[in-house]
Amino acid sequence: MKSAVETLNPTRVRLSIEVPFEELKDSLDAAYKKINQQVTVKGFRKGKIPARVIDQRFGRGAVLEEAVNDALPKFYTDAVNEAELNVLGQPEVDITELKDGETLNFTAEVDVRPTIEIPDYSGIEVEVDAIEVTEEDIDKSVEQLRERFAATSPVERAAEDGDVVTLDLEAKVDGEVLEDGVASGVSYTIGSGELLDGVDDAVKGVEAGGEATFTSELKGGTAAGKEAEVTVKVTQVAARELPALDDEFAQLASEFDTLEELRADSRKRLENMKQYDQATQAQERVLEKLLELVEVPVPEKLLEEEINTRKHNLEHHQLGQMGLDLEKYLEIQGKTAEEFDTETKEAAVKGIKTQFVLDELVNKEKLNVNQEELTEHLMRRAASSGMSPDQFAQAVVEGNQVPMLVGEVARGKALAVVVEAATVKDTNGEIIDLDDEEEDETTEATSEETPAAEAESSEEKPEA
Repeated sequence: MKSAVETLNPTRVRLSIEVPFEELKDSLDAAYKKINQQVTVKGFRKGKIPARVIDQRFGRGAVLEEAVNDALPKFYTDAVNEAELNVLGQPEVDITELKDGETLNFTAEVDVRPTIEIPDYSGIEVEVDAIEVTEEDIDKSVEQLRERFAATSPVERAAEDGDVVTLDLEAKVDGEVLEDGVASGVSYTIGSGELLDGVDDAVKGVEAGGEATFTSELKGGTAAGKEAEVTVKVTQVAARELPALDDEFAQLASEFDTLEELRADSRKRLENMKQYDQATQAQERVLEKLLELVEVPVPEKLLEEEINTRKHNLEHHQLGQMGLDLEKYLEIQGKTAEEFDTETKEAAVKGIKTQFVLDELVNKEKLNVNQEELTEHLMRRAASSGMSPDQFAQAVVEGNQVPMLVGEVARGKALAVVVEAATVKDTNGEIIDLDDEEEDETTEATSEETPAAEAESSEEKPEA
């Protein structure tokens, strides 16, 4: 076999492959054997039909077609490996010449990873928000905890802001009661915004036993997005009583003995949260600076696949769970279809560039992923997916996704190397020394960038 590579552009090549006919012998034998098992010829036992009879009865062309289809993947893979190409996705194969007994010539066009030069990134400088926890922040945190321990007691008066009301609801569209538009005994805190728009104004001022009607756009169900006439009956009004802010509350709501200790713990937790946010912000901004330094061509077909994957995941997974379609989602977001397409393309381009650059960094820095790192990442991914570690690990193995997880961890380590080399200052001008947690956070930040790009493989079978 002979092969030659022609570079069509920085992300696509054409392989020209010449195969002497004798190298098709194994595939021809396999073709005759396969056809032997599929056909019957009077006078011959199944599987024992001579090759000349098959040629006469079914045509030599059918045998050659079967043999070529069997042989193409091997010769294509051999040519890819010989040229040391890092291919992406399926090739487009064209048989240019097939002479029985002489030669098989074909071409294969395929996308390849572009060659990327990683420049010196040690000069990258970024600014992040300073960590500041105010007394107001602590007050808000403690108040949220206090809200969780609020008690309620029925009152004989009209409902007011902050009250907990028990409601029976009935929704009609075009005068017809919806099958899924009736609910009883719904507990709702007035002002929380956790129910239909307009319900707060409708129930305020209504006593137990009273009812009101209002119009609202339904958020879910069979009539999601439609205007409905909603009748709401108040069956109970209960006032919320917040516990006093004292040492007794601290003992009730936490492991601390005093309110002062509880507030100190709240400060510490808020500082940790802001520190995590600061590290995440640093990673995002360092990555943006790094991408600005590198010229990264993006394969058109890979980009198209990535855009389609992102749209599919949004429409059929995220929005489906919310009871929305794309049109309604865009209306809520205040975006046009053109704006959505532009944003999706920009995100896909960034995702692909991020993966290419970080993978190149993995090679440049000779970064490896050990079993402990992979296990820790798997545990985090399992937690974020709502699955148990065993369930998630089984799904990963069955879906042949282990290499994908390894890639996520490796890319996280690569970005951590760049962040460590960069100068990170906060808005107060202080230099920030990010701790080792940045690597784990970076792994999470890069784990969902490019689902389509993960499909790449040099073992993809070509189709003639």
